[in-house]
Amino acid sequence: MARRIDYSARYTHSTERVYAALSDRDYWEARMDELRKFSDNDVEHFEVTETGIDLVFHHVIPRSSLPDVAQTVMTKDMIITRREHYGAFGEPVTGTYEATIPAGPGSLTGTMSLFRTDTGSTLRTSSEAKVSIPFVGGKLEQMMLLNVVDLLRTEARVTADWLDRRQREDR
Repeated sequence: MARRIDYSARYTHSTERVYAALSDRDYWEARMDELRKFSDNDVEHFEVTETGIDLVFHHVIPRSSLPDVAQTVMTKDMIITRREHYGAFGEPVTGTYEATIPAGPGSLTGTMSLFRTDTGSTLRTSSEAKVSIPFVGGKLEQMMLLNVVDLLRTEARVTADWLDRRQREDR
């Protein structure tokens, strides 16, 4: 049975400014730079078209840093490929993501919604983890979702900092 969790990143910046950041390759490189403090990360594909934004990036998590329960099913470093798509700018902007692990025992998918608020904007991510391993599947799903929230929290901080710097530069 799959488990779900929602995370909302709240920004004091407009949806236009947040979307502009998501459309900027420099923003994604700044985000990867921050994540490289924890593990190898890189953007493989980045494309902005009239239909939206498409990305593919990789997170590499050394097997030795995985919890014991995850090490029982992962025999090598965990390479997570994440694909994200944000639709064209509108109110709201909607998107999807999926994270895959080669030979991994489960899936992680989600939806995203960027919308205006009274104080700026919110990017809400709804995630679903599913692991098909008897006895430990639920524990792994819970672990995946908690790690996703930590990752989204870090990404939200990087986004807010990046937007704040850009706003100061525009003045």
